[in-house]
Amino acid sequence: MAEEKLPEVWLRGPVPNIPPLLQPVAHALLQAREEIVELMKDFPDQLLWIKPANAASAGFHLQHLAGVLDRLFTYANGNSLSDPQLAALKAEGDPHKTNAGCAVLVSQFNSQVDKALDALQQLDEKTLTEFRTVGRAQLPSTVFGLLFHAAEHTMRHLGQLLVTVKMVKQTGQL
Repeated sequence: MAEEKLPEVWLRGPVPNIPPLLQPVAHALLQAREEIVELMKDFPDQLLWIKPANAASAGFHLQHLAGVLDRLFTYANGNSLSDPQLAALKAEGDPHKTNAGCAVLVSQFNSQVDKALDALQQLDEKTLTEFRTVGRAQLPSTVFGLLFHAAEHTMRHLGQLLVTVKMVKQTGQL
């Protein structure tokens, strides 16, 4: 008997304990997690760092997805990046600085989604319009702007990851 497919996360109703205005952020992160877990199931580690048409590798996208969530939520909290966060940013996409296989990278992304959801649960909606700065250049944003960007940027890289994985699997590049 065929397994019944659930509707997309945003069509399943509110995520418990997430403020109403932040539901779209939670929905996007949960949708991305479900799709990444399914997409990367049984993905061979030897294909992780292949760059089809010199585009970003699947490994890069997995690292970047987790890293961006960490960084954007740090900025949303009004903090600057720590030295370990800056080092992780510098190492993104470099297979020589990464000992992790596909399963570990997916697990790291899932962990970061959990942290993001916890942060959303703790957030007071009254702070959404508060000013925040981004990066060393201290570019202007707001708490809401950073959280919205975390959601849309995650979905953008999920789309890129979907194409990359399909290309790498189809060409069988080793």
